Amino acid sequence: MPSNRSDDLRSVDRELLAALRVEGCMGIGELTEHLGVTATAVRQRLDRLMDQDLIEREKVVSGRGRPTFCYHLTASGHQKAGADPGDLADALWRELIALEDAGLRDRILSSVAKRLGKQFAAQANLGSDEPQAKCCSEDKRRDSVSLENRLQRLSESMSNRKIPIEVSNVGQMPVLDINACPYPTLTDESTDRAMCRLEEKMLSEALGQPMQLSSCRLDGDSCCQFSAVPATTAKSSDAVGTAAATSDV
Repeated sequence: MPSNRSDDLRSVDRELLAALRVEGCMGIGELTEHLGVTATAVRQRLDRLMDQDLIEREKVVSGRGRPTFCYHLTASGHQKAGADPGDLADALWRELIALEDAGLRDRILSSVAKRLGKQFAAQANLGSDEPQAKCCSEDKRRDSVSLENRLQRLSESMSNRKIPIEVSNVGQMPVLDINACPYPTLTDESTDRAMCRLEEKMLSEALGQPMQLSSCRLDGDSCCQFSAVPATTAKSSDAVGTAAATSDV
C-alpha cells in the first residue's frame, strides 16, 4: 500500500507539490524550469510522488506529434500540499461541544464518528472480512480470534497515522489500548467527555462491533482501553434505544 505519511516527504518533493498546487497541471519541461533542476531530477521526484499516490500523470495529445504527459495532484496530494487543517478542526470541535441543543450535538457527533470509522475501516481493509454470525451458539473462541485479527489490522492502520495504539488481552478477550489521546488539543476534560464518546462510536463503526471505553487516561488510568461490548449488553442497549424512540412518537 502506498505510504502517505508526511514523514516520507522530502523538502524538494514539497516544493514540487507546491508548484503543482498553484499551476494545476505541469509537464516535465515546465517543472524543470520552475524548480531550476535537471529533467532527471524532476523525473526522480515525480516517480517518488506517484509511488506515494500524491500525484498522477495525464497523457496530452496535440496534433500529430508525440504525446506528452502532464502531472497534477491527487486528492491525497492536495491534502499534503495544503495548509494544516488543525486550526479549522479545533474551531469546529469547540463550536460543536458548545452547542446548547444536546440532541443536535449528539447527532452531529455520531455522524462524524461514523464517517471517521468508515475511513479507518477502509484504510485497514476491514471490509474484506466475512460478516460475523450473530446466533447464540456461535463459537466464542472463533469470535475472539476474528475480533483480534480485526483489532490488529485497525491498530496497524491507526499507528501509521501517529496514533499510539496496540492490542492487548484482558482475560481471554483482546482489547485496544490507546496510550495517548489521538487528538490532544481537542481533548475535552469536562464531565461530558465528548471526545471519549466520539472514539467509542468511531471504533465501533470501524470494527463493525460495539466497543466501550473501559478505562480512561482522564481518570488517571495508564491508557484509554476499549473492549468489545458483550452481545447481551449490546442487545439490551438496542432494546432500550428502541423503547425510548417508541415513547417519543
